[in-house]
Amino acid sequence: MWSWRGVRNWLQQRDPDYCLARRAARLTLVACLVFYGCRYGLDSTPMATYALFGTIASGVFTQLPGRPAQRARTLLAALPIMWILIAAGTMLAANTWAATAGMLVVGFAVAVAGVSGPRIIGLGGAFQIFYILASFPPYQPDRLPERLAGVTLAIGLVAVAEVTLWPGPAPVTFAQRLGAATRRTASYVAALADVLAGQPGAEEEAWRRHARAVNAVEQARMSRLSPTERATSAGRRDHALRDASIGLRQTLRSAGWLLRNEAATTDRESADLLRRCAASLRRSGDTLVGTEPASPRAVPTTEHRRPEAWRSATAAQLRVAASVGMLARHADFVATAVRIADGHADPTHPPAGPDTFWYLRRSLPSLYWQRLRFHLTPRSVSFQQALRLAVALAAARLIAGILDLKHGFWVLLAILTLLRTSAADTRATFRLALTGTLVGASAGALLLLVFPGQETYVAILPLTMLLALGVGPLLGLVWAQALLTLLLITVFAQLTPTDWQLAGVRLLDVLIGATIGVVAGTLIWPRGGGGELRHRASALLDVGAHAIEETVTTLAERGGRRHAVQATHRAQALADASFCQYHLESRDPEPSDVDWEAALVAGHRIVRGAEALLIGDRPGTLAASWPAPTARLVRRAEWLRSAYADVASHVPQGHLQQVAPVPTAATGVVEQVHRIIQAGERRADVLRLIEVDLWLADLGRCLNRVPVPERRSEGHRAPGSSKPSGS
Repeated sequence: MWSWRGVRNWLQQRDPDYCLARRAARLTLVACLVFYGCRYGLDSTPMATYALFGTIASGVFTQLPGRPAQRARTLLAALPIMWILIAAGTMLAANTWAATAGMLVVGFAVAVAGVSGPRIIGLGGAFQIFYILASFPPYQPDRLPERLAGVTLAIGLVAVAEVTLWPGPAPVTFAQRLGAATRRTASYVAALADVLAGQPGAEEEAWRRHARAVNAVEQARMSRLSPTERATSAGRRDHALRDASIGLRQTLRSAGWLLRNEAATTDRESADLLRRCAASLRRSGDTLVGTEPASPRAVPTTEHRRPEAWRSATAAQLRVAASVGMLARHADFVATAVRIADGHADPTHPPAGPDTFWYLRRSLPSLYWQRLRFHLTPRSVSFQQALRLAVALAAARLIAGILDLKHGFWVLLAILTLLRTSAADTRATFRLALTGTLVGASAGALLLLVFPGQETYVAILPLTMLLALGVGPLLGLVWAQALLTLLLITVFAQLTPTDWQLAGVRLLDVLIGATIGVVAGTLIWPRGGGGELRHRASALLDVGAHAIEETVTTLAERGGRRHAVQATHRAQALADASFCQYHLESRDPEPSDVDWEAALVAGHRIVRGAEALLIGDRPGTLAASWPAPTARLVRRAEWLRSAYADVASHVPQGHLQQVAPVPTAATGVVEQVHRIIQAGERRADVLRLIEVDLWLADLGRCLNRVPVPERRSEGHRAPGSSKPSGS
């Protein structure tokens, strides 16, 4: 038996904070108000039609990020584009071929523009609907003002309702999750400082804080957030937030290595530096969660200082000092990225390397143009999906015009609803959608037979609207299509004289649209665009492998070129763009055998480490002075290049669980350096050998995180994370 408590618990599980219910209530109120007012108050069928579909499009087919006020401003800012699309569709509706050509252009342009970020991709469905609705007969350019007035009224009232009627709680943003993770990491680094200072009981507390920090950083993955709240835009702020996330993961990894391997070593100077790192991370976390503004001036925790007592340090202390210095540079990187995200240009302390924070030197339009240019290639998932959608919509518009379908708009609406990135997904959706449409059409036909009068549909419009917008999405695609079909029958029964055959027209139109979608999905990149991220990640690891070897051999006087490092930076930018698009589109994904964020972290670590080691260094400075440890580093770099290349070769095909982990045990370079110092070496540059050794060891650990363990890839389904289809 159903009970009120059981229904409420079920609703809370499927709709936390009742966000969907709030939106459905807002949209139902606005839709009924504008429809009844325009249809029966002003007696304007065009105005009523566009007001109703303006409400549905702006509320159901848009997924906008931000707080209610931000979403309202975005809707109002998009109004001019909606007017242009309605005007274009109205003018082109006179000729089927002109409307079809317009559909091809608009369909592709709107879809591919979504690569710029969640706001544009969130408005894409509404933009498509406005052109589609206007491009169908009757050809009435004289009624264009009524159409524009209806849409303007609807958008305006939806924007007001977003702010004033049952606004939901503010969504959790990526910056807030990242800020919480940064605070946890700061607490953990502070505890690690106590460990290195030799305080009793500090190690146990550090392990507790380590577990909390690891969990917080895991929760800060973009895949754990709603697609609308992920930092995926091409703007400077989102670039900086993604960099801060990568830097935080590197900080946590360095701290974890210290706790696991050097907890027994006492080094008060390194402990003091860790405390400064913890304070810097704490300030960064406060800035991200919004409790404290970022400082306009960069205050680095370290200027790459050498430990004061390095000549008398033990081998373990040398290793700890170098590791803490590396952690401090990561913390500085996080602090700089957070300041940039907060709006500061950070000119006081320019980052090491010409490619670090490269987006600071670009204007906002150039950043968006670069993102768009990355995707204007047939290899891009966005290009493939945009072309597939545009061709399907154009074909549907042509067929609807040739067959003179009375409600051809429904054909294209079915394609917008059902088309997926792969043929297999589209076919699966096809079956569910047809089932739901059949159920809704049957209920609608029965309703039209029993209650042919228009008054019935005037009365039940609010109920069908509430069910379609609030209940259908909670019950799945079958019920969503069934209730949407019932809503459309209820609406069109009031717009034009009709009978029970309207339900059959709806079913036929959805069948035609779904068939066109399946055919388009089968003929145009049927495996989908999911292989794009695999391709980019593989390329990043492959060129990164050469950059590792190139960096070390340059220091060993075996080559002076830095082409591979530059190529790795370019590959990193391409992989980042694909990663962002992947998270813009992934909603109900499957687990993957590749940790995409770990792959980006590995590429980032290669570029930043190589730039830091090569800046100011003459080729061969290490080999000329200390040939024995340098030769060992060269051999390790060559071996690591092979390991990276091996993983890169497996990424496109998958099955990364077959790749053996990279050993990260000590190579003895630190001990060699210690013996050199004990033999009387006074040049502090000898410590660069340890820095190179730790960089290579860190790259090995980065690589080991790229393949997802089999248990996780099979049993773990992170909200919003996915494996690219077709891969």
